[in-house]
Amino acid sequence: MFDALTGKLDAVFKKLRGRGVLKEEDVKEAMREVRLALLEADVNFKVVKEFVNKVQERAVGREILASLTPGQQVIKVVHEELVSLLGGTQSKLHLSSNPPTVIMMVGLQGSGKTTTAGKLARNFKKDGRKVLLVPADTRRPAAIEQLKTLARQVGVDAFTSESMDPVAICRAARDFAERSLFEVVILDTAGRLQIDAPLMDELRQIKTGVKPHEVLFVADAMTGQEAVNIAETFNKDLGFDGVVLTKLDGDARGGAALSVKAVTGRPIKFTGMGEKLDALEPFFPDRMASRILGMGDVMSLIEKAQETVNAEEAAKLAKKLKQSSFDLEDFRGQLKQVKKMGGLGSIMGMIPGMSKMKLPDADVNDKELVKVDAIISSMTPRERANHTIINGSRRARIAKGSGTQVQDVNRLLKQFAEMQKMMKMMKGGKMKDMGRMFGGRLPR
Repeated sequence: MFDALTGKLDAVFKKLRGRGVLKEEDVKEAMREVRLALLEADVNFKVVKEFVNKVQERAVGREILASLTPGQQVIKVVHEELVSLLGGTQSKLHLSSNPPTVIMMVGLQGSGKTTTAGKLARNFKKDGRKVLLVPADTRRPAAIEQLKTLARQVGVDAFTSESMDPVAICRAARDFAERSLFEVVILDTAGRLQIDAPLMDELRQIKTGVKPHEVLFVADAMTGQEAVNIAETFNKDLGFDGVVLTKLDGDARGGAALSVKAVTGRPIKFTGMGEKLDALEPFFPDRMASRILGMGDVMSLIEKAQETVNAEEAAKLAKKLKQSSFDLEDFRGQLKQVKKMGGLGSIMGMIPGMSKMKLPDADVNDKELVKVDAIISSMTPRERANHTIINGSRRARIAKGSGTQVQDVNRLLKQFAEMQKMMKMMKGGKMKDMGRMFGGRLPR
C-alpha cells in the first residue's frame, strides 16, 4: 500500500536531506513536488492544497531553515501534518457501560461490509466478549447465509429470524441480545450498487429504531476518491461515527485513507489488510504516517509478532541463535511465522529503512514459501541439521523429491548461508549488513 506515494515522497526528501543549507525557494520547490505526488495518489485536491499550505508555512520558518539539519526538520513537519491529516490519534470503538454494545455496519454493496462484520466479531471474540452477528440484508442473495457461515468460522452466534423486514430483525436481535446477555451486537445492513433513497430510508429507520452505539461506514479503499465521495454522502444523509477502509493492502495510491477524515470529519477506526478473518487492524494515524514516509512501523511489527510467535518457541530459537545452532528446520519455522505475520512484503514495510529497499519479487516470494517448505521437507533430518553435507547428488535428489530445480535448491541454501552469517554478525554486535537478510531471493 502507498508504494507509489512513498517512492515519490522519498525522492523529494532525498534532495532536501542532501543539502546542508535550505532556502525558502528549495522548500517551495519540494512542496510543489509533494503536491503533485499527493494529487497523483488520488488525494482530494482541497485536502492537498490545505496540507501543502500548512507544511510550507511551518517549513519556511526561521527555526527550520536555520537548524543544523533543515532537511530532516522539514520531513518532521511533513510527518506531523500527515498524522494530523489522518486523524491525529487512534479512535477506538465506544463500548457501552450497559451491554450489549450495538454496532451498525453501513456501506455500498461490494465494499466488504459483511466480511468486515465477521472480522470485527472475531476481534471481540478474541477479547473474550460474547458476540451476536445479525444478518439484516434481506435483499442481496445469500447475504444471510454468508454471515451465518462467517459466524461459524469465527465461533460466535448468528441471529435467526423469519421476518424479512430489516428494521424488525434488528429490533428483535437487540431484545434477544439483552435477554441472552450478549456483550456485542453487530448489525450487517443492506447495501446497493449505488446510493438511493430507499436504502437511506431503511438505514435511518434501523438507526432510529435500534439506536446503535457505533455506526461504522465500510468503504473500499481501491475506489479512491469515489469512496470518499460516497462516505461524504452517507455522513450527510445518515451520519456515522467512524470509517473502516477495506482492501487497503491492495491500494498502492492511498487517496481514500489520506482524504476521508478531512472530508467527512470522521476518523478511520479500522483497516482491512487482506481477505482472511484475522486481517482487520486498528488504525493508528502516527504509524500510518511513518509508513507512508518510509519510516517503518515497529510497534505494529512487534504486535504482530506477539500475536503469532509462541513464547516458548521464541525462547528455544533465542537459545539456538546464542549457540549458533540455527538450522534449516528452524529456518523453515521462521518462514512460516513470516507468512502468519502477513508476508515478507508486509513486514518489510514495517521495518525502518527497509521499505525503501527494492526487494526482488517480494510478492512472488510470499507465494513461493510453499516451494521452500517442499524443498526442506525433501531433505533428511541430517541434511536439515547440517546443510554443508548437501553435495551435488544430494541436491539433485532433493530437487526431484520436491518437484523443483537444482537451481532452486542452490538458491535456498545460499540464502540460508547468508542468514547464518548475519546471525553471527548480530551476535557480535555488527548490524551494518542487516539488509543482506532481506536481499536474498527465495527459490522461484
